Amino acid sequence: MATAAQMGRPREHRVDRAIAKAVRELLSERDYPSLTVDAVATRAGVGKAAIYRRYATKQEMTFSVLLHDARDQAAADTGSLKGDLLALTTQIADQLAESSAGVMAGLLADVYADPALAERFERTFLAVERSNVAALIDRAVVRGELTHRPDPVVLHVLLLGPMFAWLIMLDEDPARASELAAVVVEVIHKALASGTLSTDPREERADDDPA
Repeated sequence: MATAAQMGRPREHRVDRAIAKAVRELLSERDYPSLTVDAVATRAGVGKAAIYRRYATKQEMTFSVLLHDARDQAAADTGSLKGDLLALTTQIADQLAESSAGVMAGLLADVYADPALAERFERTFLAVERSNVAALIDRAVVRGELTHRPDPVVLHVLLLGPMFAWLIMLDEDPARASELAAVVVEVIHKALASGTLSTDPREERADDDPA
């Protein structure tokens, strides 16, 4: 027989999904400043208390729905460095394209206006993405595709920057993001293969340590 905790867990997941669905639906119908916790609660069919048990503010709620869920997306292992780069770049593009440029711009402005939320953004979303980049690099080193470990922060910037500029800063056609991703990956793969990207500082420090 299922325990109370086991029976309650699916209900919690349903509430999470209902809130996320409501946030996305409302953001497709109105601009980001007009989004309210009241509206999300009504659309999701839950009480405001259910939302506030999960999120302290509207900003945290929106951030968690649109970006923080990346914590559940592991870096794909395609069997090759170029394939892994393309899979990760496509994943980044798909996530950025889930909402309009105006929504993302407003959300990120709010995130960086709140030191606590900015710290959480760094600790969760960016940390997860950089962990995915690091995993991608480690696999390529093990396969022998890379002779040294490039700086994962630099590689992350190179992957994320063009997609962010295309989808958020310039608000260009999301349908062409895959075309851009392929070009970005081709350029970065050549840079990695030639060893022109800076080495991971941790690797350099390890080399400098006395035996």
